[in-house]
Amino acid sequence: MKAVDSHLLTLLKASSQFIVPIYQRLYSWQEPECAQLWADILRAGSNPNLGAHFTGSIVYVARDQSTNTSAEPDLIIDGQQRVTTVTLILAALAARLEALPADEQEPWDGFSPRKIRNRYLLNDDEEGERQYKLILSQSDKSALISLLQGVAPPGGMVTRVIDNFAYFQQMLADPTVNLATVCKGLDKLVVVDVKLERGVDNPQLVFEAMNSTGKKLSQADLIRNYVLMDLPPKEQEKVYTAYWRPMELEFAGTEESQFDQFVRHYLTVKTGEIPRLDDIYEAFKDHAAAFTDADETITSLVVELRQYAHRYCAMALGKEDDPKLRAAFKDLDQIKADVVYPFLLEAYTDYELGTLDRDGLYEVVQMVTSYIFRRAVCRVPTNSLNKTFAGFSAAVRKDRYVESVKAHFLSLKSYRAFPTDKEFKHSLLTTDLYNFRRRSYFLRLLENHNRKEHVTIEDYTIEHILPQNEDLPTEWRIALGKDWADVQQRYLHTLGNLTLTGYNSEYSDHPFAKKRDMEGGFKDSPLRLNKGLGQLDAWTPTEIEKRADRLAGDALEIWPRPSLPERVIGEFKVQRAASDFSIEDHPHLLPVARRELFDKFSAETLALDPGITRQFLKLYVAFKAETNFVDVVPQKARMRLSLNIPLEALRDERGLAWDVSDKGHWGNGPTEVGLDETSDFAYVMGLVRQALEYQMGGD
Repeated sequence: MKAVDSHLLTLLKASSQFIVPIYQRLYSWQEPECAQLWADILRAGSNPNLGAHFTGSIVYVARDQSTNTSAEPDLIIDGQQRVTTVTLILAALAARLEALPADEQEPWDGFSPRKIRNRYLLNDDEEGERQYKLILSQSDKSALISLLQGVAPPGGMVTRVIDNFAYFQQMLADPTVNLATVCKGLDKLVVVDVKLERGVDNPQLVFEAMNSTGKKLSQADLIRNYVLMDLPPKEQEKVYTAYWRPMELEFAGTEESQFDQFVRHYLTVKTGEIPRLDDIYEAFKDHAAAFTDADETITSLVVELRQYAHRYCAMALGKEDDPKLRAAFKDLDQIKADVVYPFLLEAYTDYELGTLDRDGLYEVVQMVTSYIFRRAVCRVPTNSLNKTFAGFSAAVRKDRYVESVKAHFLSLKSYRAFPTDKEFKHSLLTTDLYNFRRRSYFLRLLENHNRKEHVTIEDYTIEHILPQNEDLPTEWRIALGKDWADVQQRYLHTLGNLTLTGYNSEYSDHPFAKKRDMEGGFKDSPLRLNKGLGQLDAWTPTEIEKRADRLAGDALEIWPRPSLPERVIGEFKVQRAASDFSIEDHPHLLPVARRELFDKFSAETLALDPGITRQFLKLYVAFKAETNFVDVVPQKARMRLSLNIPLEALRDERGLAWDVSDKGHWGNGPTEVGLDETSDFAYVMGLVRQALEYQMGGD
């Protein structure tokens, strides 16, 4: 890499052509950035004591030095905004000077229209695209070429190239502007000229360093540049056009974070690890390195990413063609359960491959939706869900796909368990569903249960049949009896008291009979949620509970719990628990005292939570909740415990544990502690418990 100070105009003159690679972001400078550069040029040009004005860096990959006759361009990887803006100023200046009388067309030496074009804008002896000093990417390209040709850009084109060129034309048309000052200011613009050599320098590392300050690039920008930057220009365009650009278009119109979420799910599928959102780019680079180390190409990686993106967009962005699946994915989106996509990406892949049919995929999605929704109604904490679904596919039997998914759901225990009908119904009857963040989805599906003509509930608002007003009107107090305040507090936000209406303001706090009989009242309502309300004489706890019980019955049908005979569930349990190893494979655990200590440790660890399992492996014994939280590595002198918790997160007042994160070791944790017959067993178990809690509380 060579980096030297250089006048920007000298750099433009020396290069036969700069090209902005197709994968780079579009030209995006707005008027404030243009106005700042314009002011800097005028200031530099009008101050004879100012020898130069620094504008930043221009980083480019130079064409091969050994092939001077090659048509390969210099590829700009950083600084395209500055180069493009100065090019627009020069083009506008040439046009402005050309409109002046002949004797005024060179206000300062070297700045006539012909010299500006031939030195900084065009290669006069070339043809086609090679005649232009700067080639932009995508739609900016044709706009700039049109301006340099002196013709109007194609109609309907939206690009900052056109807008900013018009801005500089306006600035140059100002009669108070001294054109010689503009020329002098342009001549004083200085940059750091950073030239990278093909095959020698790593453009991506330089790009990352140059963009470590200022406006932070998105994960998508960084990943796109990483996978395309090192490819030859022709292959860059091919890969970008065939795979990356279609992927970008599928995500068009979504929040920038949507692509980041997708890549996180993709990496979870491919690596089995869940990267933090801030670390997605680094995790992707690690995955790409492993991918290419296995004799795969970057192009094949982009192809695979494109395939997974298409699946994700079908599920998460409403782009599924099959109407039945699209409706199922829409419901899934309504409950905001992004953590399920690593598993569903694999299920959708199996669907595309024909391993799972359409109805099977639909049933799997329905199960996932019911699982998430039931847990939400039952107020089960969600902090372990990402780990649950990250490893879910390991339990799937491809030859008995749906059955194995059901069996795995039904085998989940403790904090991961699929709520039973009894648990779900109890929560439906007693939980505050008015302040439930999935209430719109909930009421929409209740209203449309068994309907062929679906109702759009967005046209309605939620109505409390028994009003919310703490100062309840006298008619309501009489109807509810002397304990009216307790009744209101108990039932107000529960399922039985909530409905939908288009007459919320008209209902107000009126007595039940008036709400029932008024125009648009419950008797006239076309909504199924209001079925039966028009035939009631009063609204008391009895009626509230009866209605809640009926609607809860509908909910049990809409969000069912899978069922399988215990015999079938047992078949899958046996398969998952099978192991080729046992305690007999660990001779250091067999002496009587050590065996007693290990058995005691196992019993205490398994008792920490019903969901914990133990598995004997070749080199250690794994104890797992979502994944390994402690591993026992048997040694002659002791048992070495590998704790899956960073040392800095461990409360270890006695300092018994040590850090092994940067050392080779058996076990899955970055921290270790010893356990033998002389150890303070209770204290060590306290460290083990912290490792479990750390895993369960993790992101």
